[in-house]
Amino acid sequence: MSQTWMIISGKGGVGKSMMTSALGVALADRDMSCCCVDMDIGLRNLDMLLGMHNKVVYDVLDVAHKDCKLKYALISHAAHPNLSLLPASQLGGVSQMDSDDMARIVKKLKKRVGYVLLDAPAGIGRGVENLLPCVDHAILVVTPDDVAIRDAERVISLLEQAGKGRPLLVVNRVIPEMVISGEMYSPQTVAATLDVPLLGFVPDDRAVLSAINRHESFMEQDCPAHDAVNRIAQRFLGEFVPMPAFEAPRRGLLSRLLHRRKGRQASLDL
Repeated sequence: MSQTWMIISGKGGVGKSMMTSALGVALADRDMSCCCVDMDIGLRNLDMLLGMHNKVVYDVLDVAHKDCKLKYALISHAAHPNLSLLPASQLGGVSQMDSDDMARIVKKLKKRVGYVLLDAPAGIGRGVENLLPCVDHAILVVTPDDVAIRDAERVISLLEQAGKGRPLLVVNRVIPEMVISGEMYSPQTVAATLDVPLLGFVPDDRAVLSAINRHESFMEQDCPAHDAVNRIAQRFLGEFVPMPAFEAPRRGLLSRLLHRRKGRQASLDL
């Protein structure tokens, strides 16, 4: 049975669109038919994150206004045949479509693919409200900081009020060294604070920014973020995949000798 998932965040810039595009690729690679829908009207970006920006002709507003049929607006990914994209409009605004338009589009998409991933606008405005009636489940994306966590609490409240239940959580831009040293919240701490199930976390990875600058998906590379999203996709599909542990790196021989020398010097100074 087809499912509609909304990928949402309380705060902009936490990696929501990155997560939508990467999860779409990961599901397609597992022979799951999937469509990513960019619902950030006026701020289109999924096409660039997927390397499909040169293929856009029609967009979601064209379909909503019945200026073209859905099949003409959908773009198939050349490298991932099971993945398609319904791009947002680069012009216009969220006021140009309503929840009925979105429900009609999603209903048609669910006849075509197994998973519809809706990349929602950040925050809790009208753009999100338009999507809620046609959403089955939600994935909440946050970064491990107090501002993102506080905004995420508002999103969870909105989802519960709409009868959608509590979302699954993805924590993005985790820096393991800072988690180990206590300078950053662990993904488990963020999940416990928000009281939501942890689907997984994505480490801070230079390969992600590098891929964005080349207008392609980082899922085409062998990098930590790629591996993390694959684990998230496995859990998303119901597989049991242990959460990677945060372990302090082992010191080499030279590092241990320097550490001991510093310790001896500190005792002499006393």
